[in-house]
Amino acid sequence: MKIGICIPYMKRGITRKTLLDWCRVIDEGPFDSLSCGERITGYTYEMRAFLAAAAAVTERVRIIPSLYVLPMHNAVWAAKEIATLDVISEGRVTVTVGVGGREDDYRAVGASFKNRFQRMDDQIAEMKRIWAGEAPFEGADIVGPDPIQAGGPPILAGSMGPKSINRVAQWADGLYGFAMDGNPDLIKHFFDSATQAWQAAGRSEKPYHMGGFWYSLADGAENALQDYVFDYLKIFGETEARSVAKTMKMHTPEAIVEGIKAIEALGAEEIQLVPATADIKEVERLAKLLS
Repeated sequence: MKIGICIPYMKRGITRKTLLDWCRVIDEGPFDSLSCGERITGYTYEMRAFLAAAAAVTERVRIIPSLYVLPMHNAVWAAKEIATLDVISEGRVTVTVGVGGREDDYRAVGASFKNRFQRMDDQIAEMKRIWAGEAPFEGADIVGPDPIQAGGPPILAGSMGPKSINRVAQWADGLYGFAMDGNPDLIKHFFDSATQAWQAAGRSEKPYHMGGFWYSLADGAENALQDYVFDYLKIFGETEARSVAKTMKMHTPEAIVEGIKAIEALGAEEIQLVPATADIKEVERLAKLLS
């Protein structure tokens, strides 16, 4: 099973050196991919800028936007951005897309929160046409650049509900099933739902299964992980956020190794580990643990 790690895009104080250090350790370590998520509101860094920098300074690991909240964007812009990232990385991009759940992010960029599932379906179709070399409308020039990977990078869908998984089975190459605490039963549910949806859609190939969870190996890891989860979820209500934060368990080497093995046993092709802090010890200690 491949193992990837998310760079810490939601922590204050990240500098050029921080980003370069993380990219160096990830590219030199026992990792297969480097990912970054997308948020607008809150103190977060811009996903595409971080990943473009990472693509330029790494040589080996795959580069994964995880996930691209597609309905907040124009499909042609997104196709151009992703193709450019594929060029910079020399064909190392796998893109994960989803609709997100933060209405404030949509409002902040002037995008509608309504009908976002249907909009994403339509956007994927348009992006694939752009990557195939079709003009965006009659009489227009094509939109470059051509992605290094013919037809565009592989597309995974960050979907959880049965209806949304059935929709993405029409066009996605796989599913990203994320469980905050690494719950293997929940991830198994996502994977099984995807396999069934692909079969129902008449797909001959099996979906690529990627799992993921939050973790910390920093000093004071338990508190760091709880603080991270609370901060992430507090927009949905502080009482609920604090309750969920207290259930997080991926803050010891033993728990993390057990969690990885449990997801691998489900048949996952890949897992993304999302650190709670920007402390370089998060990735250094994880690299040592996995070596």
